[in-house]
Amino acid sequence: MPPDFPTDTDAALARMPIAGDRMNRSAVLWVTLAVFAQEAVWNFYDAQVPEQLRHYFGSAGVVGLIMGLDHSWGIFTQPWVGFLSDRLVRRRAGRWPIVMAGAAIATVPFVLIPWATSLPGLLACVVGFAAIANAFKGVTETLISDYVVPSKRSKAQGFIKAGVSLTIIVSSLISLFVVDRSLRLAFAIPPLLMLAMIGLSWMFLGRHHAAAVLPDDQAEPGPEPEPEFASPRDVVKDALRSPSSPTLMLMVGIFCFAGMWSALRQLMTSYGTQVLGLARGDAGGLTLPGAVAFLVCVLPIAFASNRLGQLRAMRYGVGLFIIGLLFGFTVQTVMGTIACMVLCSLAYASFAVNALVALWNLAPTQKVLGTYTALYTIASASGMALGPAILGTSVDLTSWNYMLLNAAAFAGVTFLVFTRLARRGVDRASV
Repeated sequence: MPPDFPTDTDAALARMPIAGDRMNRSAVLWVTLAVFAQEAVWNFYDAQVPEQLRHYFGSAGVVGLIMGLDHSWGIFTQPWVGFLSDRLVRRRAGRWPIVMAGAAIATVPFVLIPWATSLPGLLACVVGFAAIANAFKGVTETLISDYVVPSKRSKAQGFIKAGVSLTIIVSSLISLFVVDRSLRLAFAIPPLLMLAMIGLSWMFLGRHHAAAVLPDDQAEPGPEPEPEFASPRDVVKDALRSPSSPTLMLMVGIFCFAGMWSALRQLMTSYGTQVLGLARGDAGGLTLPGAVAFLVCVLPIAFASNRLGQLRAMRYGVGLFIIGLLFGFTVQTVMGTIACMVLCSLAYASFAVNALVALWNLAPTQKVLGTYTALYTIASASGMALGPAILGTSVDLTSWNYMLLNAAAFAGVTFLVFTRLARRGVDRASV
């Protein structure tokens, strides 16, 4: 047992591998469970809240704008919450109190969404949930960096994203079997699942954080002295110090891809009802086969990304994303749309595994990874804020039949961004 470990730690936890040559598999399991818990809520939110808003708004653009603005709360809250979590990581409880408190508070407005009988009430619940859930979302995603050395984080992300893919399945199953029978029960299941699973993760990992956290001598520091930052503003200034900064360019790529993926996910249920003639519950299940494909392929994609390089893998993913959208536009049937979502889900897997780790690799010190996760969230949340509105507006200007073609056109911009990044040679995973 490493000498830094307390002698009173549970025997099983004390045997958790922290050495740089091995991945802390037990920690990966429990962090995966925590991330799974919060993403289960977000997936159901993205699939069903747009339909709640459609009771009051007939414009897809307005619905997309409201859904996007919900995600924009992370732009203002996450840098500060992430920086606070960086300060707490070496203390006894680490980042876990932020995660647990956030999950408990966010549950209340989420459960109340289907009970709202007026537009102001619905917006209060939706905005309240989004503001709270966005505040701690990035902190949960940063947990893995506390227990796994940098050289193993890409593989760890593969396992985490494999677990997260199950949340799409859970969301789809709730849509298929519960929504059309009891909408209030359907909205109660995901947050209760979140509370239970984050509680389990804390019991088996967070409760022993002081013993399990990665020691400073395992953080693989660089040869130069690590800079110190007094505030999240200093970290952001350092990261975005010039227009040609690779961090800024990577954030632009994250913004573009996250925006189109979010738009596709949020508008797919409405697409299914408007174009394919499906019932609301059946339309909500269109993403289920794609989730299965994501689950099967995300680990091979994670391992392949180490050979290809993270940015190159993401560029190939965007290319596949465009191909899937064009196929779905050409074959506007239930099976054609399912095939489209399968291809798009595989493409998103390449992005999901690599984007955050690629940004972490650009951090000047391991002590600001929570803040760099906030930069990732700023980019992705900005994309999620504008992507649905942009795609929804394009639907208003054309029709629902052209939604997938419009999304493919916007994704082409994303492909150009990642192509430029890859050619600039900033892909550290390839060296």
